[in-house]
Amino acid sequence: MNNCCPYFCTFLSLLLAMSEMDTKAVFTTLYSVCEENVAFFSGGPKGPQGDAARRLVEALTLIQDHARSLEPVISGFTAIYHHFDFDQIPANGYRSLVKVVRCCLLHIIHKGRYIASNRRSIFFRAAHNAGEMEAYCSALCQLRALLYLAQRLLHDNSHGNLFFQEESGLSQSFVREYASMHKGCFYGRCLGFQFTPAIRPFLQTIAIGLVSFGENYKKHQSGIGVAASSFFTSGKYAIDPELRGSEFERITQNLDVHFWKSFWNITETELLSSLASMTSTQVRVNRALSVPPVPFDLPLVSDPNLSVTVAPPVAHSGPGPVQMRLISHELREGQDSEELLAISRSEGLSLGLKTKRSPRSPCLLVHFHGGGFVAQTSKSHEPYLRSWSQDLAVPILSVDYSLAPEAPFPRALEECFYAYCWALKNCHLLGWTGERVCLAGDSAGGNLCVTVSMRAASHGMRIPDGIVAAYPATLLTAYASPSRLLTLMDPLLPLSVLSRCLSAYAGTEPQAEKRVEKVSTLSMVRRDTALLLRDFKQGASNWFHSLLDSNRVSADTVRKSVSEASITSPHSDPPVPPATSQFSLHREPLKSQTCQDLASHHSPPSSCPLPSERGPEDVSFFLSTEDEQCASGSQSVALPADNSEMSCSREFPEGFEPLRSEQLAEMRMQSSPIVRNPYMSPLLAPDSMLRGLPPVHIVACALDPMLDDSVMFAKRLRNIDQPVTLRVVEDLPHGFLSLSQLSRETREAANVCVERIREVFTQQGPPLTTQKHRKLERTGQGVNVALEEATRLPRGTIQEEQLSLQGRSEIFEGHSSVGANRQNSAESRKINA
Repeated sequence: MNNCCPYFCTFLSLLLAMSEMDTKAVFTTLYSVCEENVAFFSGGPKGPQGDAARRLVEALTLIQDHARSLEPVISGFTAIYHHFDFDQIPANGYRSLVKVVRCCLLHIIHKGRYIASNRRSIFFRAAHNAGEMEAYCSALCQLRALLYLAQRLLHDNSHGNLFFQEESGLSQSFVREYASMHKGCFYGRCLGFQFTPAIRPFLQTIAIGLVSFGENYKKHQSGIGVAASSFFTSGKYAIDPELRGSEFERITQNLDVHFWKSFWNITETELLSSLASMTSTQVRVNRALSVPPVPFDLPLVSDPNLSVTVAPPVAHSGPGPVQMRLISHELREGQDSEELLAISRSEGLSLGLKTKRSPRSPCLLVHFHGGGFVAQTSKSHEPYLRSWSQDLAVPILSVDYSLAPEAPFPRALEECFYAYCWALKNCHLLGWTGERVCLAGDSAGGNLCVTVSMRAASHGMRIPDGIVAAYPATLLTAYASPSRLLTLMDPLLPLSVLSRCLSAYAGTEPQAEKRVEKVSTLSMVRRDTALLLRDFKQGASNWFHSLLDSNRVSADTVRKSVSEASITSPHSDPPVPPATSQFSLHREPLKSQTCQDLASHHSPPSSCPLPSERGPEDVSFFLSTEDEQCASGSQSVALPADNSEMSCSREFPEGFEPLRSEQLAEMRMQSSPIVRNPYMSPLLAPDSMLRGLPPVHIVACALDPMLDDSVMFAKRLRNIDQPVTLRVVEDLPHGFLSLSQLSRETREAANVCVERIREVFTQQGPPLTTQKHRKLERTGQGVNVALEEATRLPRGTIQEEQLSLQGRSEIFEGHSSVGANRQNSAESRKINA
């Protein structure tokens, strides 16, 4: 798509008008563009140009076939997806899937018009454009499969509910389909096509860096060896999108959680963190704190003369210090006290004898970072936290909680809860008067914001004045939902990676890497140098060959050294047995085996049906008795070999099969009861626990696989009359806060979070009703509002024994005791201080 700026502007106009465009008009335009190009290239010349013309004709013809099948499905979803919205805000997974399909169609229209305008030029690259069309044709085929799976979700779910409330059946079916479906097309030429064009270069850089890092992972023992070798071998992935997509798929499907920890923590390196600090807002206070594990008392809200004892974190590794980071744009009273200096290490405090100290702030922001519970620290999120400290004029305390799999649930929750209570107890050290406090977090941090508040309410102590959760994970089970179908194509949240992170947090992932044989420094440098020169030679050779030979062999034949060592290394997951890998990427369709489990179901109608009308009913999100019997471990899912006698009418219509991967992903379906604990999956909490929450402000992404988590959690809170707001930003991926410095769109989205935090600090009296953001939030114009009962999530009853952690209930019950003795007023004032 290079060298077509006028057409790119046209494409941007199409994207902006996409939501207003009639579905019929989109498909009509697509058919017209495809037919015109097919007529031109049919019967083309022989030779390389003739071969490229034939490929173009085949791709365009297949695109038309997919579009004719998709048109009635899209129309069906468009007619009913408003029933799943929250509070007239048009946002749910069904809408997101339809939007992604439309975006793919518009990319094809844009590319078809470019071809039509330039096909007579002597500079027209027929082979390149054929590759582009083939990539989007593959993407459209896979999106068609996702819509069929979404149809089944729509058919089987209760009215207004986005989650299939069991891990077996449909949820297991989706995991099996994901394990076998081809995903490389979404990571090559089509990478990030659904997002705003401004961040696509960043996503491409991330993908190139990931596959280069994966190729050299565990081949070098020193950080310099990995970084340098990855740099020299990244060129082949930059010029060969098919190779990049294939390797991206192989890595995401096979490498374990320790690889992802290593890759995501690249931003924690001294070099990158220093560069980020130089380009970020300058602050006067940036201190890393290490708070010793000492128990202390806090007053009860109901009676300040009674106290509750807050014990230090003890889960898994015993008592240990809690790491935090204090960030403040101004130096405030108490932030340079001897008491704070005794537990801190300066990382940006510029003081002099005459430095002016501002008075304490009436507000404090307590922040929990994201990272899938397994990676990153406050350092990774420091750029936008510095900006927030300046914009809000408040100190920020960011908690560096312990990470899984070394410290699984509930260690992170314990440390975050302890840090929150410590801030209440020691407000004088943080430059805070103790008046108003807000919890904020993104992704996993949003989950911790909610669960910390739930735990504070259960102890009867002060809860925060509000919660601002950006794209939070509120349901950590393997339940299928329409937005989670987007994990098939999301470059930042593939399902295989997401499942490994959640398994690590649940404590079912290996806690440590296999030890690598120690070698001397000299032999390490010698080996790294040899591997570096070899990789550089190979990368240069591939680059020159790709320039000289336009008809080079496919990516599969070129790729020999890429990630084979890493995938088969001692650090990686066990490989899938060869007997389960009888798939062809493009040519040989394979019947899905999931239909064997679903033979008792009826096939859905061809058009998208409304869910069966059901009255309110008690819903338990927990496993049935049969499931509980085998809930102590996890299940590895790999699709068996083909069986031509099996029917797939339940998932896909007869005659259609999605593209299949050459190698299956080994998926672990988490079925341990721990993932349904309310302190791990707050969406499953009973009403009595949710009623103790403060006002909750959720900022979600329309194209985020976790969107349905936000929508359904907002519905739960609204059903019990808890104050909640939901804002949905468009065209941005999960994790946009960490990308806030990349583009105008990400900055505006981050400002939405700032506005919400400011509302918490300035709110007087009852919380405001849901408001719409002028630029980023979807509007409700032209959208039918669902009936109240259609958006209500049936409430489930949870028995007390289901709330306890198996073998870990003492974490929440035995380490915090309420003082029963009444204290005198002087002691109460001391505690409040």
